[in-house]
Amino acid sequence: MKKIINTSKAPAPIGPYNQAILSNNTLYISGQIPLDPTNGKLIEGNIKKETLQCMANLNEVLNAANMSFEDVVKATIFVKDMNSFSDINEIYGSFFNQETAPARETVEVSNLPKFVNVEISMIAVR
Repeated sequence: MKKIINTSKAPAPIGPYNQAILSNNTLYISGQIPLDPTNGKLIEGNIKKETLQCMANLNEVLNAANMSFEDVVKATIFVKDMNSFSDINEIYGSFFNQETAPARETVEVSNLPKFVNVEISMIAVR
């Protein structure tokens, strides 16, 4: 069974997709960019603040599905410049217990939606 998860506390999709899909006990969260859902503006110019906004958006989607970062089993980070990795990793890591952190990959890409510097997607399981 497939259930659409949407919350006004995270940015609305900017294309033909949903914020997340809950299938049985698995939540597939679409990539979140550093878009502030309160005003629709991008957070720019500071990779730590950009990453923090991505994580805040992911948190709201998780909450809408009655889940938390403890339920995350897989994350994917897309980054425009791998030189930003340590700053992104610092912020991202602050949301997880290192002993139970999810599997993850970080991939450098040439461009992302709205030409942002970072996008993060996740899979969570109850």
